[in-house]
Amino acid sequence: MSRYRPPQKPGSKYITAEGEKMLQAELHQLWKVERPVVTQSVSEAAAMGDRSENADYIYGKKRLREIDRRVRYLRKRLEECTVVSGAPDDISKIYFGARVTLQGDDEKLLRYRLVGPDEIDPQRGYISIDAPLGRALLGKQLDSEIEIESPVGRKYFSVRAIEY
Repeated sequence: MSRYRPPQKPGSKYITAEGEKMLQAELHQLWKVERPVVTQSVSEAAAMGDRSENADYIYGKKRLREIDRRVRYLRKRLEECTVVSGAPDDISKIYFGARVTLQGDDEKLLRYRLVGPDEIDPQRGYISIDAPLGRALLGKQLDSEIEIESPVGRKYFSVRAIEY
């Protein structure tokens, strides 16, 4: 059995201004609030003596590694992302940040917003531009027909509204 994992395909490097604020808030929470508390609890646990059977010490160190890994990821991601805050020149086509209303085969209206991979939120209808539906929508205009392959079969949509 091999431990090899093929490299992940990199996601798009775009983020909305709202998404950037969200990532910066998470970074601040981890680095300025959570990490000092966990560091303090680990140092208190270490002062108790035997660390090999000290659960507070072991789990505190594990949590510190998790925080540090996420902080490294967030800092790197915030450096490399391009913030898209305005509407594109041609607002008749679907681009990053667009709010799109689709009509499915069942005549039901669906509303989505195309965002970066760090901002995905199905509850709010935020889908990644890297997702199959997101890629199919890019560059389409009003009344365009879209066909995507889903796990349950082919799905067809029609673009009913585009907003920025």
